[in-house]
Amino acid sequence: MFKRDVLQIKDLIMKNLRAQGLETPLLQKRLVDSWQEVAGEMVASYTREVYIRNQTLYVHLTNPALRADLSMMRTELVKKLNNHVGSQVIADIRFC
Repeated sequence: MFKRDVLQIKDLIMKNLRAQGLETPLLQKRLVDSWQEVAGEMVASYTREVYIRNQTLYVHLTNPALRADLSMMRTELVKKLNNHVGSQVIADIRFC
């Protein structure tokens, strides 16, 4: 009798996405969508735009005081966002 190589559906889908070059854009989209949940509703209410370019998350905020506070928490936010997605997607955050 032979042993079958059994994989979970999740692993098969991720393998297929990786082969087609779609894994990174999917993870980036998940990270951008998770900004509100990770940063909180109050911060999200002052957020105008969130996007990723060259492994840097750019967040446009309407409140300068909040921008200064979040700048001091950059490394913690990077860790939380990457952990929420489950992969190393971003290396830095810039608040504009």
